[in-house]
Amino acid sequence: MNHLQLACDGGVATVTLNRPDVRNAFNDEVIAELTACFQDLGGRDDVRCIVLAANGTAFCAGADLNWMKRMATYSREENLADAGALAEMLRVIYACPKPTIAKVQGDVYAGGTGLVAACDIAVSVDTAGYCLSEVKLGLIPATISPYVIRAMGARASHRYFLTAERFSAAEALRIGFVHEVVSAAELDGKVAELVKTLVNAGPQAVRLCKKLVQDVAEQEITPALVQMTVEGIADIRVSPEGREGVHSFLQKRKPGWLI
Repeated sequence: MNHLQLACDGGVATVTLNRPDVRNAFNDEVIAELTACFQDLGGRDDVRCIVLAANGTAFCAGADLNWMKRMATYSREENLADAGALAEMLRVIYACPKPTIAKVQGDVYAGGTGLVAACDIAVSVDTAGYCLSEVKLGLIPATISPYVIRAMGARASHRYFLTAERFSAAEALRIGFVHEVVSAAELDGKVAELVKTLVNAGPQAVRLCKKLVQDVAEQEITPALVQMTVEGIADIRVSPEGREGVHSFLQKRKPGWLI
């Protein structure tokens, strides 16, 4: 990988954006690398959770300027293929069977907000700024919108999509876009604390919980949805992991999946 760093230790994979000279802006190469990396990690038995981090002062400034210059001359067909690759990267991160944490150490702009929103959990340093800047360029945040709107809600999206205002980490926390805001000195510790909870949980249960949220969120509570949840709990109760978890709890011992 030319633009990412990957480290795996104790069931935790850390994927680090490594283009600090361009504020970790992404281009077609970065998109391809992130897609392949998350696809691979999602299928690895030795990986229990994934942290998405970045080097430098910014987490991700959105699209790389040189990439944008190329896109300016693209035909509609070329733009469809280009946007399709970005959409697939976000889908792969969002649908990754392993839990994901965005470790936000700096500013997040435009498409970078899609990376944060596609992760399950987001922890932000208190000095980070956020901005959905697309309308300033006469564009719209279309490809990232399914994930960003889920993360911050429609009401906040109406404001920040339309105004392209920069907003603070405190505001990102208030609207639910991130889960924790900490000082730079506390960032590593808070992420490590969350990682520990994920690694200590049943891996199958974590995978199914992630899918459960995605399947149930904002759905009408129909008999079919209720039946899906009934079958879901019944299936996991009789699974080997479910039985091991309950038995270990009752027997006051550690479950077999703990590393």
